[in-house]
Amino acid sequence: MSKLYYGVAYYDEYMPEERLEADIALMLETGINVVRIAESTWSTLEPKEGEYNFYHIDRVLNAMHQAGIAVIIGTPTYAIPAWLAAKHPEVMVTTAEGQQKYGPRQIMDIVSPVFRRYAEKIIRVLMAHVQHHPAIIGYQLDNETKHYDNTGRYMQEGFVRHLQEQYPSLEKLNRDFGLDYWSNRIDRWQDFPPIDNTINASLACAFSHYQRQQVTDYVAWQAEIVREYASSSQFVTHNFDFEWRGYSFGIQPRVDHFAAAQCLSVAGVDIYHPSQDHLTGREIAFGGAVTRSLKSGQNYYVLETQAQGFPQWTPYPGQLRLQAFSHVAAGAAMVSYWHWHSIHNSFETYWKGLLSHDFSRNPTWQEATTIGADFARMSPQLENLRADHDVAILVSNEAMDALNQFKPGTAQTNVYNDIVRRFYDALYDHNIAVDIINDIGEDAARYRAIVIPALYAVDDGLLSRINSYIAQGGRALIGFKSGFSDENVKVRRDAQPGGLSETCGVSYSQFTLPENVRVVACDNAPDCTGAEGVDLWMELLTPAGQTRTLLRYQHQIWGQYAAATEANCGDGLAMYIGFLPQQALITRLFDHLTRGVALRSRTSNAHFPLIVRRMTNSQGKRVSFIFNYSSQVQSLTNPDSGVSLLNAAPVTGDATLELAPWGFDIIVH
Repeated sequence: MSKLYYGVAYYDEYMPEERLEADIALMLETGINVVRIAESTWSTLEPKEGEYNFYHIDRVLNAMHQAGIAVIIGTPTYAIPAWLAAKHPEVMVTTAEGQQKYGPRQIMDIVSPVFRRYAEKIIRVLMAHVQHHPAIIGYQLDNETKHYDNTGRYMQEGFVRHLQEQYPSLEKLNRDFGLDYWSNRIDRWQDFPPIDNTINASLACAFSHYQRQQVTDYVAWQAEIVREYASSSQFVTHNFDFEWRGYSFGIQPRVDHFAAAQCLSVAGVDIYHPSQDHLTGREIAFGGAVTRSLKSGQNYYVLETQAQGFPQWTPYPGQLRLQAFSHVAAGAAMVSYWHWHSIHNSFETYWKGLLSHDFSRNPTWQEATTIGADFARMSPQLENLRADHDVAILVSNEAMDALNQFKPGTAQTNVYNDIVRRFYDALYDHNIAVDIINDIGEDAARYRAIVIPALYAVDDGLLSRINSYIAQGGRALIGFKSGFSDENVKVRRDAQPGGLSETCGVSYSQFTLPENVRVVACDNAPDCTGAEGVDLWMELLTPAGQTRTLLRYQHQIWGQYAAATEANCGDGLAMYIGFLPQQALITRLFDHLTRGVALRSRTSNAHFPLIVRRMTNSQGKRVSFIFNYSSQVQSLTNPDSGVSLLNAAPVTGDATLELAPWGFDIIVH
């Protein structure tokens, strides 16, 4: 990754024939140096079975190469042609609602052998045709791949075979999953029921895990085919996405990003976020923290993000530039918009690209040209940026599945992601930069503190690694519901928090939903004034003898119980929180946990809307990104001298930096 890529998705198939030359001229004016093509146009590439039309691909490849613009080729498998659905309706995915009808994208059964046969053929035909073209720098596998809630024949049959391999004894399966309940017991494999309507969380979560594994296998299957044709200098990537709430929000429940990324040479991601008055940078930073961690801290590619997008996303002046460098500050080596032009008809007509429907030089495009110029000029200083964080947040798809099977109260959303984002956003706003990890490995000692929210389903091995990390000097903030059940979503029989009680020096056997409950700080504990609210859940904690009570519930009945505690364990420190705190209290508790520790992850004493991120470039120099996510002028004291990359001017230590609304600065020290 020797340069910053600035790109767009480009679909010649959707455009007037005469646009290509004009578009390339405008791209060069914008500073675009890479385009993505081909990933959504199978029906154009193969209009009839076995008949291929490479016209659009060839003319774009040749024109881009002549202009010096690199190309990423996408395999076109995520949107199937009508003739395939008509000939083989069985390739349409079956969900709990029944078999899906042709029309939308991503409605195919990725484990269907019929679909796989046709998908492999089109991948091989495309790769054989383009493999030697000099414009191509890499390949994208499929598009935002998931299992699409597949409960069809092949998915369920595969799941049963998987269980048979894992459980030679049905007796053990019945015992581990508690299938005696409501006569769900299975005594013959041929009696295994459809999974769609199961009331057994253990079985449902095991099936969800298996579905994610099929996504991992599917992406790896495509990668293996593509690598038969790709040269050693070309990368293989995929554009992962996140839980969608009208924008990218939390950990993707239908994909294990950490597992699926193993087959890639470069991790890729699609990140969309609120804009205008709602632009915070949180989604950009969160998505970056996840994606950066998929390949051991390597830079990643933002293969899709918004230029204009939805009408409510049309950016204010300065925001497009702020967004682009926010991606870079999180470790992105590519920022690519979906898409170049705005589509004039069909489903995404009002998801606008960088150019509006009239192809004019609009204000957003004008701002994009400054980003292209900045990328070209700053690339030597911003190449191969590396983070050196000593704080991490531990996430788990398995814990997500299990907790969402037992949502507290009347919760309707993905509760696990609500909790994770509450903790992440609190640290982000507090200028604590984090890695997002999915295990405690041998290298965990580099983290001075790890935040563990709602680790509801977890195996004994990970619990042991958490305990060892703390005993060896680590500091951990452990959230409610952690350790409660094993990997089969079977509630542990020992004292809760299961497997963590001794390390945390606390136990509980009762819990309730908070109603008019607040917390009050105990002696030498963090102040909770203004953030006393108790959200979502409350565990009635009883500290052990040497454990310090930090917070108590303020309630006429529950006031005798601790709400948050702290205990020494070996050389480390464990904080346990029995409820979901408000964001302001999370930061105070984290500061209390890490008192006396000089954290590299603490990038500034300022707080949101001023966000500071620090990276190290390929020359070993420290690069500070200072962002103002607000419509007001903000000022910040610069602690170290350096040079501003924006205007090449020296910046002295202790100088006051004035940041314009939605403005930023980049200082190389």
